[in-house]
Amino acid sequence: MNGSESGFNPAFNIATIKQVVNEAIERVAPVSVRMTTPTRLRDLIRQIRAARTAAEERSVVNKECAYIRSTFREEDSVWRCRNIAKLLYIHMLGYPAHFGQLECLKLIASPRFTDKRVGYLGAMLLLDERQDVHLLITNCLKNDLNSNTQFVVGLALCTLGAIASPEMARDLASEVERLIKSPNAYIKKKAALCAFRIIRRVPDLMEMFLPATRSLLTEKNHGVLITGVTLITEMCENSPDTLNHFKKIVPNLVRILKNLILAGYSPEHDVSGVSDPFLQVKILRLLRILGKNDAEASEAMNDILAQVATNTETSKNVGNTILYETVLSIMDIKSESSLRVLAINILGRFLLNNDKNIRYVALNTLLRTVHVDTSAVQRHRTTILECLKDPDVSIRRRAMELSFALINGQNIRAMMKELLAFLERSDAEFKAHCSSAMVLAAERYAPSSKWHLDTLFRVFLKAGNYLRDDTVSGTLQIVSAAAGERQAYAAMRLWSALERAACAGDASEKQPLVQVAAWTIGEYGDMLVSEASNAISMVDEDGVDDFVRPTEEYVIDIYQKLLWSTQLSITSKEYLLLSLAKLSTRFTTRPSQEKIRVIVDTFGSHIHIELQQRGVELGQLYRQHAHLRGALLERMPAMEAAAPERDDPEPDPDPLPAPDTPEQDALLDLIIGSEPLSNGDVEHVPATTNNNNTTNDILDLLSGLDLSTPSMPVTTPVNNNPVVPTTAPSLLLDGLFAPTPQPQSQPQETLVPALERGPLRVALWARRGAAGEAALTMRAASTAPAPLHDFLFQAAVPRTFQLDMMSPSGTVLEPQGEITQVLKITNPSKTPLRLRIRVSYTLDGNPVLEQAEVNNFPPDLFN
Repeated sequence: MNGSESGFNPAFNIATIKQVVNEAIERVAPVSVRMTTPTRLRDLIRQIRAARTAAEERSVVNKECAYIRSTFREEDSVWRCRNIAKLLYIHMLGYPAHFGQLECLKLIASPRFTDKRVGYLGAMLLLDERQDVHLLITNCLKNDLNSNTQFVVGLALCTLGAIASPEMARDLASEVERLIKSPNAYIKKKAALCAFRIIRRVPDLMEMFLPATRSLLTEKNHGVLITGVTLITEMCENSPDTLNHFKKIVPNLVRILKNLILAGYSPEHDVSGVSDPFLQVKILRLLRILGKNDAEASEAMNDILAQVATNTETSKNVGNTILYETVLSIMDIKSESSLRVLAINILGRFLLNNDKNIRYVALNTLLRTVHVDTSAVQRHRTTILECLKDPDVSIRRRAMELSFALINGQNIRAMMKELLAFLERSDAEFKAHCSSAMVLAAERYAPSSKWHLDTLFRVFLKAGNYLRDDTVSGTLQIVSAAAGERQAYAAMRLWSALERAACAGDASEKQPLVQVAAWTIGEYGDMLVSEASNAISMVDEDGVDDFVRPTEEYVIDIYQKLLWSTQLSITSKEYLLLSLAKLSTRFTTRPSQEKIRVIVDTFGSHIHIELQQRGVELGQLYRQHAHLRGALLERMPAMEAAAPERDDPEPDPDPLPAPDTPEQDALLDLIIGSEPLSNGDVEHVPATTNNNNTTNDILDLLSGLDLSTPSMPVTTPVNNNPVVPTTAPSLLLDGLFAPTPQPQSQPQETLVPALERGPLRVALWARRGAAGEAALTMRAASTAPAPLHDFLFQAAVPRTFQLDMMSPSGTVLEPQGEITQVLKITNPSKTPLRLRIRVSYTLDGNPVLEQAEVNNFPPDLFN
């Protein structure tokens, strides 16, 4: 075969010949032998970075991983170090590289330092406790810990600290303890850090390192000192016994810190003119731990803390770091009062720093330490309030929280004025929390009831719709419980705010204010328009009197404007509509009465069902039930403040005695597996029965019932006419507990509250019949926004009684609606009645079951 037949041209240069040979090899050689020299790490990085798509990057990585696997199989030891380095880079990118674990072990066993370095690095990244290779490396580590080369020992210590399992730590802890005593400072530092990691993994090994650790504080090398302090800090934080052991070293730490402060310029440890700030911070932290709750140790370190606080340079961030750690130490130990004042003054200077991070740290620290010395923090109140204007949102939040922590009875007026200004200009994310905290602070520290009301109304104006729902009900309780003159003052002040909101067209942005104003004016509207209002001083806390006594017709016009608004919520309109109905009994002129009636009748055809229902109900009070209007819409009594919830409620001081009568035994015999019940206990349990079952299955109703919640109220005669306030007042719900008009010939009914849980309220109206007979009328009402479907009321009595239940008026309980059912009971023995009830319904597709026992019936019910 000649040259022309083979394609060989003598004119080709050497490079062309190499290209032809390589192409031939590529065609016939397997992948594992295509390359004799592996790609360098920098070339691999360049190829991966040049990939324009994720698929192209995966292709490069997969090709390189295939080559690395092939070299591993061929036991190619020449390029193992380079391949592991590339594999570590691939691992950092998130690709699997676990197949290189054994190769790392081989590199660790290599006598060459460069191989060991890459091998140990690979072991720290690729090995974990779940791999068997983790057990094989223990012997290699032990050998290298005894090496004559300090850098090999350092590599082994670093790797042991990074990957030590509890078993490995126990096997090699003695070697580490021996190396801590080494005269070589480099090895001693690495060994102390390794012991720090071992103690974190296996705290039981702490005692082994105690003797060697204490000797670290006598070293001159700063690297050994800082690692020794770190190790001691870890021990003291994890063991109270060790903490007591190391309290003896406080004088040593004080001496080291004093030398650092008084030492001259040292280029080896100087950072921005401060001598070794890292060691100073570590020592200050350890002093804080040793001096906490220890007067003797605190006394030993008071002087040095004062020196650090006064001699540290504050112009650089390094000095501020040391001062911050000093402040934390002063506030944590039992320091002198003058020293605490010095620490808080340092934080006050931090608040004036231009660095936002330093200001944030100062506010955060003051918030944590304000309870230690409140008077010292009060001196910086002006600076803290200035931080409320900072453009940084994090600083404003911390300044707001700290401002509330500083409020007391002496500064409440000034602080509230600043916080009201902040509330007005603050972002939406602050308004809810800030307004709630202001309401609580005003309630706690209010200097007078007038100031309290003024402040609440200002919060309502500035917070708008960001107020929490419970603020409305809480304010209504405060107004209802106030004295008569204060109630008139509240009605007048709220009228001025409501009038301005209605005329400005921004009432929709202040709906909590609209609701409170509507309720208050509805209750005390007669004081608003009467001549007697002229005698009440309307000058608020700022000396402003903007109240102008309105006419009855003008008040109704404002109400009509708000009711016709399309932006007000349904809840606000419910407040306004009921308030307008109540004003019909407060206002005296005929035109205003007629105007109110027309507005109320208009809502009888409203598109919204709740407003329509209220319009129809209130309209009836002008026609068929006009004689009841004055009594139903009379002024509500003072509301009682809600009792605070308790985490550990005390047991009932008057528990129900054990049953000892045949009637009680008969009833309790029906309660399979249940405990004796307290008076009127109620339990909320998931519904597990079929709501369509109308049979009075006593065993199913009473079995397995375990009741433990507080008792229901006692029997209330109808002439007491109790009124239960709701968030959105409802004529129908108030009527549930209102007396039903009875002809003079019929006996009077007695109200027996039966169940009040969630949106459901059930009452029983008891009426005596013939001898040994009685009739109960069950009346159920709901405050839920959606109907209660499949409503079923069931009852059970002891065997000595006879119960006959009439058909209910319906099975769907509409919002603000009512369902009634009559129960006829015969009691031949005339013993006290005990009734078990169960109510089941479906709300929004979720079945609900409520159960209760009612035993507070009138004792003469069957006489």
